[in-house]
Amino acid sequence: MTATQLGRDPRRVRYPARPGRRDVGQNGHRPVAVVVGAGIAGLAAATGLAERGFRVEVVERERYLGGRVGGWTERLADGTPVGMNRGFHAFFAQYYNLRKLLSRSDPELSALQRIGDYPLIDAAGRRDTFRNLPRTPPWNALAFALRSPTFRLRDLARIDARAAAPLAAVSVPDIYDRLDHVDAETFLRRINFPEAARHLAFEVFSRSFFVEPQHMSAAELATMFHIYFLGSSEGLVFDVARDNFDTALWRPLAEHLGGDPTPHRPGRVEFHTGVAITEIESRDAGFRLTADTGVTLEADAVVLAVDAGPLRAVVNRSPTLGDPEWRSRIAELGSAPAFAVLRQWLDRPLRADRPGFLATGNLDPLDNISVLDRYERTATDWARDNSGSVVELHAYAAAEQTPTPAAQLAIRDKLVARLHEIYPESADAQVVGEHMLWRQDCPRFAPGDFTRRPGVRTPHPRLMLAGDGIRVELPVALMERAATTGWLAADFLSEEWGGAGHSLQTVPARGRSPLLRSFAERRS
Repeated sequence: MTATQLGRDPRRVRYPARPGRRDVGQNGHRPVAVVVGAGIAGLAAATGLAERGFRVEVVERERYLGGRVGGWTERLADGTPVGMNRGFHAFFAQYYNLRKLLSRSDPELSALQRIGDYPLIDAAGRRDTFRNLPRTPPWNALAFALRSPTFRLRDLARIDARAAAPLAAVSVPDIYDRLDHVDAETFLRRINFPEAARHLAFEVFSRSFFVEPQHMSAAELATMFHIYFLGSSEGLVFDVARDNFDTALWRPLAEHLGGDPTPHRPGRVEFHTGVAITEIESRDAGFRLTADTGVTLEADAVVLAVDAGPLRAVVNRSPTLGDPEWRSRIAELGSAPAFAVLRQWLDRPLRADRPGFLATGNLDPLDNISVLDRYERTATDWARDNSGSVVELHAYAAAEQTPTPAAQLAIRDKLVARLHEIYPESADAQVVGEHMLWRQDCPRFAPGDFTRRPGVRTPHPRLMLAGDGIRVELPVALMERAATTGWLAADFLSEEWGGAGHSLQTVPARGRSPLLRSFAERRS
């Protein structure tokens, strides 16, 4: 499959667009929508609204677009500009609604490229790979298990079939009723899933949520397994961005949205970066938003597409928003533990056979290594010009709270030690430049969270939520959940003005194998 295709699984589910007007401003009044937050969810919402004729203003507290997939420029000690972002992101073929967003400014998705593999290793040196797996479920999962050094045929016989039944035949959203009260680690132990395989396969999924398995909902883990293995035939090898996210993805989209209106996109989007919204007042049928600069904005509709912390803060300062029940749900939203990203510019290359991305299990605090000059243009250019390499180390769920400077330095040193252990040639390299960042703004997906998690709609019909921490009863996760909720927020607002919706796609909402479903139902 090439990156130009938006999906090849013939059994993916298509949700047709709701009928309505293509341009809600045709009567001479173009409604104003303010989107708070310019991450994936906010950009999807802004795109959907502009395509239905809204005049859209996007307000983003950072000075760059993309949110947790944002990119910006740093400078090395010698003044050389270099790209920086918040860490590696995998653009899976199953991310239909995210790819739909990116295709608006890049119809061929030429900014993405498919990687050949992403191996997984553990502390014992065992190595798994996703290369050359069959794409059709359940043979993809079975082939991965049987060729893995961490999973033997005898392990299949030891798995508790009755306890594992929900994993074999996921149905969304029913899986949350069955498993959301259980943590992922307890569930895996209950079904006798082999420990070594748990470190390499399932911990990779839980760490994608920036959390340890004992603190992650088993329902979320099962949904991830469904999305990537048993619910889709798109395959497990993903795309990466060819350059830093700002250059490859978001500047082109911003230029597309901010340009002159077209019949396909009758509305226009204006971006305000480096500005935070602190308060929103509901006024008759509209809203007044106050920024930290003191400037106010008037809006007919609002999409709040911000992380849990800022969302709690703005709702707390906005007493006219929502009702007590909704406000209490917002107040309960939590964040995952803090994580760290360390990027180093080294004065010599790593071995040519090192993969662009390597995931690790049971090698704390390291969760993966990215060799950026293998695929990212800015890093490739720097490495070529300096006969060096650009390496990024990730530590997910590194601390419950952002640690003290001394503790940050200790984790930094442990990450570097792991790099030298896994790629010994890196120990001989001098560090030309280094940048380390800490963040704690990813949503929490703890056991029991799903029931109280707020959805896209709010008590006010012209106020919507969007983001990867917002509840949606579709089989989506991570960046794809952000994009999906953004499109939905735009469509729900458009409906208020008689506007048409947008078509969406997902993997099937339930296990696609009749054999596995029958097997699961007999044991549930």
